[in-house]
Parts: sequence; structure tokens; C-alpha cells
Amino acid sequence: MCRSIKTLRPPVLPEEATEDDIRAAALQYVRKVSGFRAPAAHNREVFDRAVDAIAEATAELLDGLEIRGRTAVGSHADSPHPHADSAHVDSRQAG
Repeated sequence: MCRSIKTLRPPVLPEEATEDDIRAAALQYVRKVSGFRAPAAHNREVFDRAVDAIAEATAELLDGLEIRGRTAVGSHADSPHPHADSAHVDSRQAG
């Protein structure tokens, strides 16, 4: 494991991970896997695309994680289950 990559979810990270935090972790991952700290000019495009893809996947992962019955970060942070309210409404409407 890359020692430079830090855990980006609560409670290890006290606040929501920033875009910069996520991008830095993605960059460290791509550097480790590729073996290049800085790619040559002919590899720059594929290196940058990999960093972008890893950063996007990391943001999606953090947004969807549930920690101790609650969503760690992202749009559903206030609701333990994003569809809990809609299921309750549907059951009342059906009966």
C-alpha cells in the first residue's frame, strides 16, 4: 500500500475530503502503479486520464460509503438510508 495515501473518510479524516485531498490520493496511486513520479511527455495524457479516473472513482466511493449506519459523506449524509422516506410514503399510498 502507498504510505502517502491517507484514509479520506470519517472518522479518520475529521471533515469531508476535499477535491484536492481526493486528487492527491489519486495522483499517489497512479505514481505507485505506473512507477513514474512524473511521466515523460509521451505518457502525460494517459497518466493524467488515469489520475482523473481514479479521482472520480474515489469521490464516488466516498459519496456512497455508509459508516456506522450513516452515509460517510455526500448528498445522503443526513439520512441513514437514502430511500427510507420514499418507502414510507409508498406504503401509505398503497394502503
